[in-house]
Amino acid sequence: MNHALSKMPGMTPPILRHAMLALCAGALAGCAVGPDYVAPPANLPGHFAGSALLTQRDATLGAAGNKTGESAQLDTWWTSFHDPVLTGIVEQALAQNLDLQAAMARVTQARAQARAAGAQRLPSLALDGSVTREHQSLESPLGSVARTVPGYNRNFTDYGIGAGASWEVDLFGGLQRSAQAASALAQAAQAQRDGVRVSIVAEAADAYFRVRAAQRRLAIAQDQIKTDGRLMEIVRLRYQDGLATAREVAQSEALLAQARTTLPPLRIERETQLNRLDVLMGAVPGTYARRMSATTQNDDLNARPLTIPAISDASAPADLLRRRPDVIAAERRLAASNERIGASLAEYYPKLSLSGVLGFETLAGGRVPSVATFQPLAALGLRWRLFDFGRIDAEVAQARGANAQALAAYRLSMLRATEDVENAIVTLVELEQQRKDLANAVDAQARARDSAQEAYTGGTVSLYEVLDADRQLLTVRDADALAQTDNARAAVATFRALGGGWQSDAPSLAQAK
Repeated sequence: MNHALSKMPGMTPPILRHAMLALCAGALAGCAVGPDYVAPPANLPGHFAGSALLTQRDATLGAAGNKTGESAQLDTWWTSFHDPVLTGIVEQALAQNLDLQAAMARVTQARAQARAAGAQRLPSLALDGSVTREHQSLESPLGSVARTVPGYNRNFTDYGIGAGASWEVDLFGGLQRSAQAASALAQAAQAQRDGVRVSIVAEAADAYFRVRAAQRRLAIAQDQIKTDGRLMEIVRLRYQDGLATAREVAQSEALLAQARTTLPPLRIERETQLNRLDVLMGAVPGTYARRMSATTQNDDLNARPLTIPAISDASAPADLLRRRPDVIAAERRLAASNERIGASLAEYYPKLSLSGVLGFETLAGGRVPSVATFQPLAALGLRWRLFDFGRIDAEVAQARGANAQALAAYRLSMLRATEDVENAIVTLVELEQQRKDLANAVDAQARARDSAQEAYTGGTVSLYEVLDADRQLLTVRDADALAQTDNARAAVATFRALGGGWQSDAPSLAQAK
């Protein structure tokens, strides 16, 4: 092919030699300037400070017979609660949530940008064709000369067809660095999508447990109102018989009114969380959550305590935190900022480009193509910002500053992730202890109520004492229901802090580039 081209008009040997030199220089394209990226060390301890607390908690759960067995799998931790309603809600939220769909669209955009950046390193080819009809002015430079030629025709048609190719030879790796930066940003967008997934799963589970708590506490509050109402009636009867004071009547009325005030906040909590669930499932409030509300009210879900799964502490903080999408995204942004340093440093060096056109041009349409109309063109371009180093210095300084900022953000994300896990573990363990103490309180108060009932049956106490014991039992049961929910929500927060809720199929931080 080179031999054929050397025979064509306009393709002189010097041009060919320059083109070959440029092609040979293209072999240096892999020599990219700038620092190669190395993921910074995690600098985290071998174990979480709360690992011992988790171990003690699991042992306590096992001794109490409340442990679900094996530790929950982080990828699908919500299934470890063994609640089909919760599982259905989470699956529907993952399928229909609009935030997740928007995050997936952002990933598509970022990947397209990465492909476009990579394509800059490849030659481009364009085909073009044209037909131009022109009426030549007699006053134009060409027309003023040609008008003196006998038979000059001012009207002519120009036919052209050809293919053009161009390639910027990436001598110093500027395009390579830019492509790698775009690829890292695409990976960051993917991690952010996974972070949205983690948040959606956790928020759906949190809202579900709050709905269950509101429903259970509403039932307890209704029982409390009935008990306080009966107490008030007894006190009024005793007052009429001269066995109670007006103060005692007022106190019983206040107890009833106070019990009634607990209903509106609980109804508000139930409705707002149901609406929250609908939005998480990508629906108008009132679409799906109402059915879920009816289901949980009609079955025995509210009658049995929540089952809190065990959480493994076998992994080191560095391993678990590499699951955190926010940490992964911060690390990928750090990698992108490192590549931008190389891209900016490449501006100090010259840029070479090759371009060529193989085409045909004629004024007679029937002669396209032909040897006579063949019109090739080859060009070697050089661009060097030789007198713009001041601006390049600023660009490099900006890139290095952005890299330092990204490094600080990455380290901060690791620290905050560790903080989230430590706080979640402490909260989970302490609420577990609170739940245990309240369960003991419920048992003790139930025994006290049974004793009051036996004494009433034996005639040693009045119905007032029995109803008062009922009221105290309901109060403790309400606190226990709230503690159960707080315990479940703390478990959800722990799974979220550990980065649970997505399939970790991405490369490790040290390997990702």
